[in-house]
Amino acid sequence: MRVAIIGSGPAGFYAAEALLRRTDTVVHVDMFDRLPTPYGLVRGGVAPDHQSIKAVIRVYEKTAARPTFRFLGNVCLGRDITVEELHQHYHQIVYAVGNEADRRLGIPGEGISRCTPAAVFIGWYNGHPDYRHAKIDLSVSRVAVVGNGNVAIDAARILLRTPAELEKTDIAAHALEALRNSRVREVFILGRRGPEQASFTPPELQELGKMEDVDPIVAPGELAGCVIPEAEGGSQQDKNLKILQSFAAREAGTKAKKIHLRFLVSPTEVIADPTGNVAGLALEKNRLEICPDGSAIARGTGEIEVLDVGMVLPAVGFAVERIAGVPYDEKLRVIANEDGRVVDPVRRSVIANEYVVGWARTGPQGLIGSHKGASAHVVEHMIDDGVDLAMRTLPDRDAIVALLHDSGQQIVTFDDWKRLDDVEMARGERRGAPRDKMVDVESMLAVLAKS
Repeated sequence: MRVAIIGSGPAGFYAAEALLRRTDTVVHVDMFDRLPTPYGLVRGGVAPDHQSIKAVIRVYEKTAARPTFRFLGNVCLGRDITVEELHQHYHQIVYAVGNEADRRLGIPGEGISRCTPAAVFIGWYNGHPDYRHAKIDLSVSRVAVVGNGNVAIDAARILLRTPAELEKTDIAAHALEALRNSRVREVFILGRRGPEQASFTPPELQELGKMEDVDPIVAPGELAGCVIPEAEGGSQQDKNLKILQSFAAREAGTKAKKIHLRFLVSPTEVIADPTGNVAGLALEKNRLEICPDGSAIARGTGEIEVLDVGMVLPAVGFAVERIAGVPYDEKLRVIANEDGRVVDPVRRSVIANEYVVGWARTGPQGLIGSHKGASAHVVEHMIDDGVDLAMRTLPDRDAIVALLHDSGQQIVTFDDWKRLDDVEMARGERRGAPRDKMVDVESMLAVLAKS
């Protein structure tokens, strides 16, 4: 059976491994990515000061080394190849395209200068080719990060790390230079609900208290009404509350930079100065309303304050980018599916031989490791559905490569990627970092053309 996987992030690699390790059928996998570089979120989303998380790449390299696996990088679905053409060359298609679009606040002033989606900021400091030219103005002293998840914490942490802390990471060179000259001294992480509903993971929250030149600040009133557990351990919520309590109990710190954690506030307007830049953020204070199912909804009280900040980074979620020929769920902003089987978004009828894994299936939820089981679950559907598919005769396996070459597309193989990997690591060694990323596709292709 021959399968095309679109996207080379964790969910795609876990799906590939689940397919290739099967003993009941022989599977050939071709993995496509629109960039010349694999690994998706691990390369372009995981914060550069979290190198240990990136070690998972070694697992994906073992998958890529299997003889029935091929990587076809620098090939974009909807631009260089169509869904119809994929169906002609493969028995099944798996979409593993992640969430590359950001969700917006939907408030007045959101589009003004220095109000930048966190997705753009993260792509910029991670050297993602899409964001290498993003205008990130760090000449302000105070920044608001809107959101209560790990993305918000990542953005705040990178804004306030010292140059010495950042130099030993694989942060993009242009971002490192800008952050060396940054004037940012205070970051406010803002949540619309309470501390008990925050979706930070405890290790990431705890890390805010261990930074070289940063004091985490939680006003005691922010924890009013929260039941702080006495025992250690417990749920993620309990652990977060204990950490927040420890921050609130600290004496006034003397470090040069501050992270403020605020809860029960919702932005209502990004306020501009006379030149059109961010001058402040209007916040409405909220109260929590507990629903019959136990969930909590934030309701505005009408009480407004203005937070004096010069930059706003909304970190309120991500969504799937629309791809020509791929069914899209407008409400959930994912690829339309039922338990990983792609469906017509209106009739909800199954579209044969198309599947989806990862955040493109569920939206932005779960850590990298959680995709392993989730992708394997979808692969079980694929095997169940594909009992007779291998009987369908397909063109020669190299026909897809010939099709792309005939259209003038330069395909990047996994061996090509390893050459780029060697170049980046050699560049990083010169600056004492794990790697120094190439941040534009043209440079990558030029290096490969010379080698």
